[in-house]
Order: sequence, then C-alpha cells, then structure tokens
Amino acid sequence: MLGLFKAKKKTSQIKVLIVDDEPDLISTVEYRLKCAACRTVTASNGQEGLERAAAEKPDLILLDTNMPVMDGHEMLGRLQADPTLKHIPVIMLTARCESKDIAAASAHGVSDYVTKPFDFAELMAKIQAIVKARGQA
Repeated sequence: MLGLFKAKKKTSQIKVLIVDDEPDLISTVEYRLKCAACRTVTASNGQEGLERAAAEKPDLILLDTNMPVMDGHEMLGRLQADPTLKHIPVIMLTARCESKDIAAASAHGVSDYVTKPFDFAELMAKIQAIVKARGQA
C-alpha cells in the first residue's frame, strides 16, 4: 500500500512538573507547554511536588518559592537528598527576586532562576536548552 499508513516515529516529549500554588499560573503555563508539545504534571505545594516527582520522573521541574505545606526551598533540599530525584533539573519560577533567594536556590543547584512576570518564549528556550544539555530531548 505504498507505505501510506506507516506509523510515524514518535518524537520524545519533554515532561515538565509545574509546582505552584497559583491555579491561574499553573493552568496558563500548562496550556502553553502543551501547545509546545510538552507533557505536564502539576502540584500545588512542595509536598505534593515531591510525590509527583517520585511517581512521574519528569524531565524538568518548574518550582515556585512561596507555597503552603512545603515551600520551594525545602522541596529543593529534599530533591537533592533523594538519589532517585536529585538529577532532575529545576528552574525556579517565582516572584521573589532578592539576592538572598537567588543565592539559596543556587546553593541547591537549580538550573535557572526566572522571576514572574516572565516571557514564555524565554522560559521555553531555557527548558529546551536544559533538557537538550542533559541529553533528554
């Protein structure tokens, strides 16, 4: 049949875990990532984020700082302490832009730090660059 119905090779999608307590931000970022052919998983606090990271093994985590139950810095510390999760790159996506916040995130080995409001095209470029550098895309 001339190969008209051959299965197309599936390209690998980037799986991104979005951890933020703002539902509007989550839905906006999730929508934009899905439009960019990414798969998404979401969590509304650090504890839930850790559980989702362990269950889903995302390629990258977008992490807010200020959240209830467990904040982003505590989640970062716990990610780094877990040998099965510490390899997952993290981009802080937060409104906090003080040097002490950036230094604390840096101490935990974040891949990048993006402050809200942000340009989605720049965020997507950072995500793709980090995942590509790690050989995941």
